[in-house]
Amino acid sequence: MVSLTKNQTVSLSKQSSAINQLHFGLGWDPIKKKGGLLSKMFGGGSDAIDLDAGCVLLDKDGNTIDTIWFRQLKSRCGAVVHSGDNLTGEGDGDDEVILVALAKLPAQVEYLAFTVNSFRGQSFNDVENAFCRVVDQANKELARYGLKEQGAHTGIVIASLRRNNGQWDFTAHGKACSGRTIDDMHADIVATVVR
Repeated sequence: MVSLTKNQTVSLSKQSSAINQLHFGLGWDPIKKKGGLLSKMFGGGSDAIDLDAGCVLLDKDGNTIDTIWFRQLKSRCGAVVHSGDNLTGEGDGDDEVILVALAKLPAQVEYLAFTVNSFRGQSFNDVENAFCRVVDQANKELARYGLKEQGAHTGIVIASLRRNNGQWDFTAHGKACSGRTIDDMHADIVATVVR
């Protein structure tokens, strides 16, 4: 397993001999807020953070082919499937998962951009331990990117997958942006991912 830093790229094909199904796990924890019993009784001190993982399929020029997120859990081609919306970030491991069947992707798909955003407008100042990881069909973790930065932003282009002469490269981005939905983040996604 390769632990990536911001803007680092790794060839997934060099990490696993036969890649045809990938599992992109995204996870986060809410920062534990201090507050007494009265604070919790009257709505203060809530630790739930509702972040949403998404994936945008792009062609080589950055044009959107399809968008997968909590409002559309499966791509039209059937290659990308979202596990569903986690409303709290509680628990260990992956909070949301996006499965990708690489062989089913249309030939014009050059990039898969993975995003995390806060539909409710909660900022990343309230989030810790955010990460993205890639696991192959044999359940081998190929790469992991731990997001260290916090801030007042509501979205992150966390990582991307790119075709590279029949192989796939995974890049950790960690690009902070505004936007409470994946559609709001489109310009940042294209500027970050398309090279």
